[in-house]
Amino acid sequence: MAALRRLQEVPRHLLVCEKSNFNHHKSRHRHLVETHYHNYRVSFLIPECGILSKELKSLVMETGPFYSVKNLPLHEFISPEFLSTFVRKGACYALTYNTNIDEDNTVALLPNGKLVLSLDKDTYEETGLQGHPSQYSGRKIMKFSAEESTMMSYFSSYQIKEHQPCVAQSVLADLQCPVLHSHTLQGQPEVACSSQELFDWLGAVFSHVNLSNESNNFVSTYCCPQPNALVTKAYLCTITGFLLPEKITVLLEQLCHYFDQPKLAPWISLCVQGFADSPVSWKEQEHGFQKGGEHLYNFVIFNNQDYWLQMAVGANDNCPP
Repeated sequence: MAALRRLQEVPRHLLVCEKSNFNHHKSRHRHLVETHYHNYRVSFLIPECGILSKELKSLVMETGPFYSVKNLPLHEFISPEFLSTFVRKGACYALTYNTNIDEDNTVALLPNGKLVLSLDKDTYEETGLQGHPSQYSGRKIMKFSAEESTMMSYFSSYQIKEHQPCVAQSVLADLQCPVLHSHTLQGQPEVACSSQELFDWLGAVFSHVNLSNESNNFVSTYCCPQPNALVTKAYLCTITGFLLPEKITVLLEQLCHYFDQPKLAPWISLCVQGFADSPVSWKEQEHGFQKGGEHLYNFVIFNNQDYWLQMAVGANDNCPP
């Protein structure tokens, strides 16, 4: 009965929200993007937009490539040749693919050259390495991102394959959007929605949930929070793959420049989701799955260069940085 009750418990989540301005000298937006290493999905929503600028469209189509390498021995990561080719000359990211962090052996290579191993008990004892028990009590192929010619030639003796991110674009018609005021995260009744309300609404939009709240809809009764405003169209773009922080930084900067010319959009949202089974979330913070492996962040960009930053993790992860 105790095990059944635990299964029925709502998974624990942590959501941290803060506000700042991109031009503020203490703004940490770039640092947060650069230290969230292993990203698999980026989504952005632009209200009152029906077509992307050529600059944004170019960035969206140039977020790849990335590579998968089968049966790669772990010792490759500590060989002098690998270190001199990839680590000392720049940054290289890698992550085991199709492994479950709570059950399997999982490996992540960080851009600073540190190799993070999340091992089961038997493997850990066999290696003879010094480590510490996972705080989440439990846990193939490697995925990379690097310069095309170098990566393909270096791992030519293995089964290496190039991949391009998957891009899905759509224009949402007659979308009810929350009314937001950049200066208040908590919102104000009948004046502006809160950061939490926006976060829930974005999750529904990105998941293509029906927000009509019709009486005969037995799947979802969720609808846009109040107050809201009807926008005739909104541009939604989702990129899925192995996405580098450097690429996301450039995309964020370009979205900030969207307001250089007067626009009808009051705000833009950029949401980045990390791999659920990555052994780390931000920097070297340990990440687990248990009842949910989410670790993500979302920027809400306002037309005066103010922004909200929302960071979320689940299960027993530590508070986002």
